[in-house]
Amino acid sequence: MHSAHQPNNTADFENAEIFILKRLQNELAETLFYHGYHHTLDVLEAAMKIADTENLSQEEKNLLRIAVAFHDAGFIYVHKDHEKKGCEMAKENLPAFGFTDEQLEIICRMIMATKIPQTAKTKLEQIICDADVDYLGREDVCQIAQTLFEESKIYSNISDEEKWDEEQIKFLKEHRYYTRYSIEKRKPGKLKYLESLYSKLSNA
Repeated sequence: MHSAHQPNNTADFENAEIFILKRLQNELAETLFYHGYHHTLDVLEAAMKIADTENLSQEEKNLLRIAVAFHDAGFIYVHKDHEKKGCEMAKENLPAFGFTDEQLEIICRMIMATKIPQTAKTKLEQIICDADVDYLGREDVCQIAQTLFEESKIYSNISDEEKWDEEQIKFLKEHRYYTRYSIEKRKPGKLKYLESLYSKLSNA
């Protein structure tokens, strides 16, 4: 155990990620049809795809992975303001894995950026935000949106499908992708999805 004498940058990214992913797998409620463990894995995959198209250092990629792993961890405890709870969990747990205050700050800012409406300032924050709603521009958007609706019926008291579609339209109109990857690869699909919601409502 000579860790105290090593240079500052010795955060154990790998085990920190394993630690929180295991908790998500075991502790998230089964009624989180959208925000379940699978969502975090989906966002991780998207974040890495986007990261590959941006000029990131290995350190930045590592911090991005940890932020994604924690971004919905707050759901273990709360539904409302889960981002704030996720930050607290990161600050509570990550120092034991050798993370510095500076790293924790970057991670927490990324987590908070994903709160709707998204507010990304740095490149890392832009990537996590785009990854979090990557599905909006994909082929599987309808299936995934349905799981969010099912979850909202339980946690947000929204059961009227028409009202739900109207909320989705409002969100989609206000949302914008930040990264070049998402603008090129996801924005067209997102606009198509928005169109389909408009026509669904007008035919209702």
